[in-house]
Amino acid sequence: QAQLVESGGGWVQAGGSLRLSCAASDRAFSNYGMGWFRRAPRKEREFVAAISVSGDYSDYADSVKGRFTISRDNAKNTVYLQMDSLNPEDTGVYYCAAKFTLIRDSVFREYELWGQGTQVTVSS
Repeated sequence: QAQLVESGGGWVQAGGSLRLSCAASDRAFSNYGMGWFRRAPRKEREFVAAISVSGDYSDYADSVKGRFTISRDNAKNTVYLQMDSLNPEDTGVYYCAAKFTLIRDSVFREYELWGQGTQVTVSS
């Protein structure tokens, strides 16, 4: 079972960029669909982005389309979230998630495994 460790969070001014990384411990990383979620202060956790095992398919929440890009490097067991044009509404704890699958081109919004999260703070 994969363990997920996020990194790359921090503080940034509105309009800035951050890149989050999520490293997975499982050698079978290439059999996991991956996703990013976030929890803003006083709100429920929400879906942000997902990527298929193959890396050829992705899915985004409407609120981040055109600003965030999810990618993965199966050789490094790592998934990334490039976040551009950040605004204060993007502030929150960002979580990496994984779902074991044998379907290489599917994206998911429900996951089985979760990381501990990394804080992103965007100031106005």
